[in-house]
Amino acid sequence: MISIGLVIAVVGAVLAALVAGIGSARAVGMVGEAAAGVVSEDPSKFSKVLLLQLLPGTQGLYGLLTAVLELSQLGVLGGNPASLTIAQGIAYFCACMPIMIVGYFSAIAQARAAVAGVNIVAKNPSQSSKALTMAAMVETYAILALLVSILVINGIK
Repeated sequence: MISIGLVIAVVGAVLAALVAGIGSARAVGMVGEAAAGVVSEDPSKFSKVLLLQLLPGTQGLYGLLTAVLELSQLGVLGGNPASLTIAQGIAYFCACMPIMIVGYFSAIAQARAAVAGVNIVAKNPSQSSKALTMAAMVETYAILALLVSILVINGIK
């Protein structure tokens, strides 16, 4: 029998993947729109703007990683789901919140930085590494949120 605690935990895992994924999808789209304009004017800049477009996609991957880790730990992926108390389910749900929330908002923030980077590449392609660095700085907070989610998931007994 599936416990209410397990349902709460699974909802947390699903939301971690879903919300971070939505943020990444929006973000990659934002940068893609800016990059398309640059590439239409100068196709040789494609690889430089593509790297900028890829960056905010990582938050969705972090949300997916968190969900897979939790679902695996709970036995859901192995076909032998654990029976959890409501308190344990809430703990697992809360463990997913850092990457769920920070993943979404950092993807959007990273997209804004990457769009600015696309504008740098459009005007001065030799400065693309600086544009990439500025956009990558936002990644730090997504990685920290992923780390917190993983540590909490692993700490729940």
